Amino acid sequence: MSTPDSTTAAAILPLVGGPANVLTVAHCMTRLRLGLRDPGLVDGPGLRALPAVLGLVADDGSYQIVLGPGTAARVTPAFEALLTNTPHGTEPAPAAGPATPEATGPTTTSTTADRLALRGAELKAARSRRNATPLKLFLRRIADVFVPLIPALIGCGVIAGLNGLLINLGVLGGLTPALTVIASGFMALIAVFVGHNTAKVFGGTPVLGGAVAAVVVYAGVAKVTVLGVTLAPGQGGVLGALAAALLGTYVEKWCRRWVPPTLDVLVTPTLTVLLTGLVTLYALMYAAGELSAAIGTAAAWLLSTTGALAGLVLGALFLPLVMLGLHQALIPIHTTLIEQQGYTVLLPVLAMAGAGQVGAALAVYVRLRHDTSLRTTIRSALPAGLLGVGEPLIYGVSLPLGRPFVTACAGGAAGGAFIGFFSMLGDHVGSTAIGPSGLALFPLLSGNRGLAVTAAIYAGGLLTGYVVGFTATYFFGLGGIRDNGLDSRSPARRAEQAAV
Repeated sequence: MSTPDSTTAAAILPLVGGPANVLTVAHCMTRLRLGLRDPGLVDGPGLRALPAVLGLVADDGSYQIVLGPGTAARVTPAFEALLTNTPHGTEPAPAAGPATPEATGPTTTSTTADRLALRGAELKAARSRRNATPLKLFLRRIADVFVPLIPALIGCGVIAGLNGLLINLGVLGGLTPALTVIASGFMALIAVFVGHNTAKVFGGTPVLGGAVAAVVVYAGVAKVTVLGVTLAPGQGGVLGALAAALLGTYVEKWCRRWVPPTLDVLVTPTLTVLLTGLVTLYALMYAAGELSAAIGTAAAWLLSTTGALAGLVLGALFLPLVMLGLHQALIPIHTTLIEQQGYTVLLPVLAMAGAGQVGAALAVYVRLRHDTSLRTTIRSALPAGLLGVGEPLIYGVSLPLGRPFVTACAGGAAGGAFIGFFSMLGDHVGSTAIGPSGLALFPLLSGNRGLAVTAAIYAGGLLTGYVVGFTATYFFGLGGIRDNGLDSRSPARRAEQAAV
């Protein structure tokens, strides 16, 4: 029986060049990530026309289709099922590829949304070329380690928040111990999952990565003494697990090269676990523990001492990080803070960037009231923006227009400064999990002053971001754009003229 998700998957497949053009399939919180044999066969306009598609991102090594929270996780297995049940013996038809600019480029009847989509695609392609540096590619691989863990972090975070609320209210006392176990079980063993994913991403055997990372959380490490200091289970946390699995992958690859094939099945796993385990116990756990403690101390000092300024800078810079695809490299830092403090104080500040983006999009919507195509784009992308999925608004509206992207950053800076100011007063706003932002972050909020105060401060930051993003864009962000379309000063109009 056909479902909306299977229908969406079936509609996407021919538009990405057919099954023969698809090499790999994965997903994160909001995106279907495809490795394609020939990205030139993708029909971008056709994909954007699908109701479920919120945006497209052509990244280094993958083509990402933004579907939104939940939808991406449901569409991906349906898409994989189509690949399994469809013959791969034929090459994708050339007709599946996107039309050339001469065929689909803006004409005298093209809409503002079409021109912005063209400009957005050009900006994404240029950004992809500029950012294929070894460091940024490495950071993206680190992000790939943690992205699959986000659903569990969210689920456990929501349960932890519910449990805290029940404890504060003094109700269902018999249930709260069980909820504590459910919420904390994953976090107690997260190092093992990090090790498993690290080995998988960097080319090792996943179970061996999990085995060496398990050393970090095993209770027996309390009997091991290093430099006169007794180790503690979990010391080093996810950073220690990440380092251990990276080392284990290197040792495994070295063994594969030098160990005779007849001994490989016995010797390689043994040496990988033994050598890596010893280094983890006598070096990595201690070093990673010191680094983790430094991260927690630095985050607390940053917001408690320079909160307003730090919030302003972080809120202003986060949209550019999202644009570059580097925001997920912050996941290990968030995870470390959650391990140490029970919540990350950085995520609510960074979430203010999305509020500025929403405010900027609303200003464009109000000012360009006669531009029906652009207003339709904003209406379709705004719900996702309110829930913290910013890519559709970034690539479909603010970035192609130019100035609204800058004014959206101003809104994020204002919201970040608002939350940072209260951090200076001792009111810490944190999130018990990572992934959602915007309105979707409310169920995950936690802090040191109670849920009501924490939620009120976060709501105040969102409103500040909305208002400043809207105001800055309304008065300063649309100087080169007329109400009936785009004039020659706007980036999208220049792209249109260049294509004609």
